[in-house]
Amino acid sequence: MPKPAKGARLGSGPAHQKLLIRGLAADLITLERIRTSEAKAKMLRPHAERLITLAKTNTLHSRRRALGVIEDANVVHKLFDELGPRFSERNGGYTRIVKLGPRKGDAAPMAIIEFVEETELVVGRDTEEAKAKRRGLLRKKRQEKGGKRGKKGEPAETEEAEEAEEAEAKASEPDAAEEAAEPEETEDPQEPEASAGESSDDAEESKE
Repeated sequence: MPKPAKGARLGSGPAHQKLLIRGLAADLITLERIRTSEAKAKMLRPHAERLITLAKTNTLHSRRRALGVIEDANVVHKLFDELGPRFSERNGGYTRIVKLGPRKGDAAPMAIIEFVEETELVVGRDTEEAKAKRRGLLRKKRQEKGGKRGKKGEPAETEEAEEAEEAEAKASEPDAAEEAAEPEETEDPQEPEASAGESSDDAEESKE
């Protein structure tokens, strides 16, 4: 009889647990910091560190092994081109878990799992830059998902542009009406002048 793995069972079964861990690993590599439950963070940590160790070799075989775990080629590309060289001189301990406390509702213990940022200490890069980068990646993901849904999921920028075009079209309508009405007003004053000239000529002829 097979012996079950030690620790908390995540999901409804072993297959669902593997998919859950793979999804969390892909999000951690993409964003470099995620907030999840403490049990999931502890279960994810050895899998994420094993992928970093695999990325340090940077061979075709190691890339194929990583694609067997994470099917997204862009995530694997970042894993081998950015995270692997970053931790090339570090032997293990690539991640840290920070406990946050209980979650509202079910009081589940929450935690943040993130990569140890050694490059920020060496280069002196501002932490706000890393936060802005994570926000940009999240915004890009939301826009891509919204584009697949159709018109309802369009980004806010396109909606604002459409509203501005409609406002400009409405503002141009009164100007066009005024231009069309101008020629009618200019033609009327010329007629009385011509009639006045004719009447003066008739008066002169009658005097003669």
